[in-house]
Amino acid sequence: MEWVKKDIPQDMVKRIADKYGCDLLTASILLRRGISQGEEIQYFLETDFRYLRNPFELPGMEDTVDRILAAKEEGEKILVFGDRDVDGITSTVLVVGFLRSLGMDVSWRLPMGDEPYGLSVKAIEDFAAASGTLIITVDCGISNHREIQQANERSIDVIITDHHNPQEELPPALAIVNPKLGDSSYSFRDLAGCGVAYKLLAALRFALKSELYGQSICLLNIRPSNDAYTIEIAKMRNLVLIDRLIETVIPGMVRISGTRLPSFLEGQQILVWDGALQKKTLTKIFGPEIDVQMLDIAPEIGKEIPAVAGKSLLRSKELSRIARYSSKDISELDVFISLFTTFIQRREKHFTLEDGADLQLVSIGTIADIMPLKDENRIMVRSGLEALQKTPRPGLSDLLFKLGLAGRRLGAIDISWYVGPAINAAGRMGNPDKAVALFLETDHIRRDQLAGELMAMNEERKKRGLDAWTMVEPVAETSLKTYGGKLVLAYGEEIYRGITGIMANRLVNRFKVPAIVVSFGEDSLTGSLRSVKGYDLRPLLESCAEFFIDWGGHNYAAGFSMERDRWDKFLNRLQMVSRTMEFSSQDDEETITVDAELPHAYLTPDIFKVVDHFEPYGTGNEPLTFMARALKVTDITFMGKTEAKHVKLTLDAGKHKWPGVYWQAADKVKRDFDINDTVDLVFKVSRNWFNGTETPQLMVSDLRRSKPV
Repeated sequence: MEWVKKDIPQDMVKRIADKYGCDLLTASILLRRGISQGEEIQYFLETDFRYLRNPFELPGMEDTVDRILAAKEEGEKILVFGDRDVDGITSTVLVVGFLRSLGMDVSWRLPMGDEPYGLSVKAIEDFAAASGTLIITVDCGISNHREIQQANERSIDVIITDHHNPQEELPPALAIVNPKLGDSSYSFRDLAGCGVAYKLLAALRFALKSELYGQSICLLNIRPSNDAYTIEIAKMRNLVLIDRLIETVIPGMVRISGTRLPSFLEGQQILVWDGALQKKTLTKIFGPEIDVQMLDIAPEIGKEIPAVAGKSLLRSKELSRIARYSSKDISELDVFISLFTTFIQRREKHFTLEDGADLQLVSIGTIADIMPLKDENRIMVRSGLEALQKTPRPGLSDLLFKLGLAGRRLGAIDISWYVGPAINAAGRMGNPDKAVALFLETDHIRRDQLAGELMAMNEERKKRGLDAWTMVEPVAETSLKTYGGKLVLAYGEEIYRGITGIMANRLVNRFKVPAIVVSFGEDSLTGSLRSVKGYDLRPLLESCAEFFIDWGGHNYAAGFSMERDRWDKFLNRLQMVSRTMEFSSQDDEETITVDAELPHAYLTPDIFKVVDHFEPYGTGNEPLTFMARALKVTDITFMGKTEAKHVKLTLDAGKHKWPGVYWQAADKVKRDFDINDTVDLVFKVSRNWFNGTETPQLMVSDLRRSKPV
């Protein structure tokens, strides 16, 4: 294997460390990972909820909140319809739990058994028969054109909250909340469905507690500019900047009526910083007859944020952490906007323990749906995992106990390996309602029963996966030639529908090409697609769309349903499409990218301060890989249940001796290394949990004898 450590300028490392207040090792890792802009860096260094994006930046959010509050006022019946996977289950629990806490009449439903993905006509008809009037979809709905039209004909309003890729034509819903909409100004597209659901809850909480909901206000600031003055005004609604005006005026040269100020400020509440100075400056610019009603908000903000009390905006800018991360020049008005937003969030207590409980579910759903752990996903997942560690919410605590994870430090990898699959098993085995019921149940005895049922379904899911793989793998290998080495396909009646996604993912790992696995039902079939890095599935799906009943998903994971009589035509089209598929085939095992080389002095348990800082790890943020030189191998032990294939090492780094695990390396002992050898290695730092004891260890990726000095 080739070890690659990117060269980075040391002066840039120091500049990043000084500017953002981090240590040199952290700065060097950020730069090697291509993270050099403040807007990206803040999500690795900050954990405060105020760095989360405003939910009202999402398209359709205010219309959605208005409709839900109207339903609350009128006592309407609401149906929350979710997906059967972990993301859909957690999304359903979040929205149902919150609306019930408001005393609303809420029921929920997910696809059961062999029911297709997404909102169904039967669900709509059943809800109409129960006199329901509002459906909220979570983690689905963006492809349900026919079903939503059916709801409209039954006088049922539908609100879609989703994160899947929209098709060119959008469903006729009352409102659609999705960061991936073409006209969305939301600057982070990769929220999970549960992330969108959490944003809905945050928007509802704001609407219920803030006098500012639905109101627009103006923040005004005047600053000198040579012989003139620049008047800057920010118009905000629900704490979102919706418009901005900059007007430069020379005193005595123009009346206020000759500027854009009157029309921009008409009917608005105007807030200023240092009212006496602002009023005096306006008089100097426009004359003594000027009369603008303004409220000096600085004293109130100073009470809530003592660090800026009595200071000017210019002086406050030097104290602003948010300003530190901006790549553009921050004006005094920008500082005003930031301070005002923080002031409202603190005064109205926007973030409470309820957020921590909600984010436990958001963290699990985001990790399980393989969303990039970048941007605000990092804050939500990290906060959720911390809350899960301290006080697991009911249902999750029961499941963690059954999984043997209670009381353990949990990282994103633990969620993806253990917790996510256990929840996902309910949907894969056709009973996602059991998982939703577990997290909504108030009786601890019933929760224990439901957690046990999830564990049993998970074991059954594992068995079916093992049985299916013996058939799926050879069929897929045969198909590789059919599709020119660009695609693998496995299908049949013996493939259980609930494991098609798992099988497709395993095929991608096995053959390093996109994979399709299809389960045949009596009249229809259901397929799951998974892709390799660098190949977007959307063109493939779009070219075959005429054959599908329904289809959708993400760029690298998607699905479809189809009538059986269209299968042969689909296969013919698939062969044609495969000829045009282009992606680079890369064997990631040949190259190891190193984040940092550690001298022996750094190889102590203190290294976890850096490792933990970069948590959560997952898609878009792989675990840190380090390199070290000249460590002495002082002990070697072979490991393996039936055959000694693996090696446990003891590595002497001077101050500290590290246990190390090297998988599939038994045949390398004596050939590539031996006891008392001095070795160079690349590795990850991890914690081993055994019999209630946590032990630091190195997970060795590659190792070689050190060259003589």
